[in-house]
Amino acid sequence: MAFKAKSASETKAAELASALIRIADREQAPLTIGIDQLRQGNPRLTPLAIGQTFRKHRDVLEDALAARGYSLVDYADQGPGRGMAFEIGAG
Repeated sequence: MAFKAKSASETKAAELASALIRIADREQAPLTIGIDQLRQGNPRLTPLAIGQTFRKHRDVLEDALAARGYSLVDYADQGPGRGMAFEIGAG
């Protein structure tokens, strides 16, 4: 099997999924995870990057969460400066 390099957006999706999982493991689902919590764990996750990653690779995020026993219940993006949040539930 040949090695397939990940694109930058796929790498960012993996980082976002990892950050969501770490927070969910620490705080127990169900919970709502805001941008501030995500940025504390990984400062490279800017609001713009999170929004673009979610829209482009939602399936990657859902698959990673499902593999750990979580589900993505909802994602809210209220625009610049107003906040965004992921609602994570138990699988």
